Amino acid sequence: MKITINVWRQADADAKGKLHSYQLDDVSDHMSFLEMLDVLNEQLFQAGEEPVAFDHDCREGICGACGIVINGVAHGPEVTTTCQLHMRSFKDGDSITIEPWRAKAFPVVKDLVVDRSAFDRIIAAGGYVSVNTGAAPEAHSVPVPKVDADRAFEAAACIGCGACVAACPNASGMLFTAAKITHLGLLPQGQPEREARVVDMLNQHDAEGFGGCTNIGECAAVCPKEIPLDVISQLNADLRTAAVSKKAS
Repeated sequence: MKITINVWRQADADAKGKLHSYQLDDVSDHMSFLEMLDVLNEQLFQAGEEPVAFDHDCREGICGACGIVINGVAHGPEVTTTCQLHMRSFKDGDSITIEPWRAKAFPVVKDLVVDRSAFDRIIAAGGYVSVNTGAAPEAHSVPVPKVDADRAFEAAACIGCGACVAACPNASGMLFTAAKITHLGLLPQGQPEREARVVDMLNQHDAEGFGGCTNIGECAAVCPKEIPLDVISQLNADLRTAAVSKKAS
């Protein structure tokens, strides 16, 4: 099929970017979206032009590096990662606009590549547990109620792709932050730092320049791992507990 690709081109964080239009005349609907971008880059390379820079790694939907905005939707028309999106989701003659995540906390590096290290700093602020290392304990030595275990696993599925930030009109990273706080806070190993964790990670979230959460829900709607919106309720509950404990002390 023939498609028109409108791609955001930007040399670096300080340069002024704009959309450039390209025509692809022989795109197979069996191609993944990233394979289509590979074809575009081969065409540009043969024409002596600079290839489009885009991020990816696993191409298996487990790392989240591939995130881009496609026709105004984070990761595109399917609820999946960009690398798992296929061209059969489009049709002959389509015009597809491709842009990077747009958020103050995710500055553009080049073209479709953004710096998402703000997420790493949120994790470093409190997304860990303090446990003794060594031989692995028996699986049943620390009992965890199944309801808590299932919910912790659900929240832990977050891959930190940043789609929640790209979809949020406030560019909030609250779904990501809440997922990390929730999955650790539900497990026995996460209890020693539980109150400090939520305070420290939220402070880092705000310091990075992410916007505030107004519960619009676009974050959960585009999340490729279907992290539920109510993890933010768990974050707020932990924050209230931390505030009460601080006041009592």
